[in-house]
Amino acid sequence: MTGGLIEPHEPTGPPGTRRPARDRAATEARILAAVGEVLARDGCAGIGVNAVAKQAGVDKVLIYRYFGGLPELLRAFAASGGFWPTLAELLGPDPAAFLSLPVAERYAGFFDHFVEALRARPLTVEILAGEVAERNELTAILEAEREAWGLEAARVLGGPELAREPWAGTLMNVLVAGVQHLLVRARQIRIWSGMDLHSDAAWLQIRGAVREMAAKTFPPAS
Repeated sequence: MTGGLIEPHEPTGPPGTRRPARDRAATEARILAAVGEVLARDGCAGIGVNAVAKQAGVDKVLIYRYFGGLPELLRAFAASGGFWPTLAELLGPDPAAFLSLPVAERYAGFFDHFVEALRARPLTVEILAGEVAERNELTAILEAEREAWGLEAARVLGGPELAREPWAGTLMNVLVAGVQHLLVRARQIRIWSGMDLHSDAAWLQIRGAVREMAAKTFPPAS
């Protein structure tokens, strides 16, 4: 049924009982996925609690109950890892081992992981494309979450070598922005500077160039 507090197609227990935590977690995940689908299809102008509820197949009351409202829902979406890769994802299965690598390998490895993470998120690329054309309060929420992500990435990845070379963080920001631009561009224009942006080979070439640049910029300590 709809229009009340019961989510369609989800079983409930006896009166007075609460829905199991795993059911709530699954419903929240479905709602967050629906946010991305609506944003990618309709842009920020089309996002709203009603649209998300319809896409997720839930009563909109659940969105208010679980998230509080549209701004809070967007913040949860931005931080969920489905929209933007988390630092844990980019550091890999053994963060301690990754952070103990020489700075050049750490720098290049982070870029490698970011490229693959964003290529695996076509909905995110569609949303990024829409943000370029349309600016409003909702895009500002997504931007703020990404800015916080960037500051945390710099803090986590930083080390004495990068602290001595503060421009290295700026360069990584430029590279991250370049990945976003090329993926957005590839939606309409496949060939860029002779490279087929729809191919793995092109991205391996880009990643290899960054790895070589990092090795020359941060040579092993003598």
